[in-house]
Amino acid sequence: MAKRLLITGWVQGVGYRASFERQAVALGLRGWVRNRRDGSVEAEVDGDAAALDAIISWARQGPPASRVDQVAVEEAASYEDAFRILPTV
Repeated sequence: MAKRLLITGWVQGVGYRASFERQAVALGLRGWVRNRRDGSVEAEVDGDAAALDAIISWARQGPPASRVDQVAVEEAASYEDAFRILPTV
C-alpha cells in the first residue's frame, strides 16, 4: 500500500524533510521525501495501513517551526527501497 503526499504551507527551511524522514523510518515505511521548487514538500510512502495513517496524520502537523496548510493524498506505486531524502525538483 503506497501513498503520494503533497504538503503545502510554510514547510521549507524549517526541518520538515528531516523530521518527515525520521517519522517515516520510525514507522517502518519505505519511500522518499523532497522539496519542490514551488515551496511545497512531496513524499511517497509505502507500508502498512496503520503506518500510512500515522505519517499522514503527522504530515498535517509537521515539525514545530512549520505551518501546514494542506496535505493532498493520492494512491501511488509500491516502493521497495529504504526511506531517503531526494534532491529538490
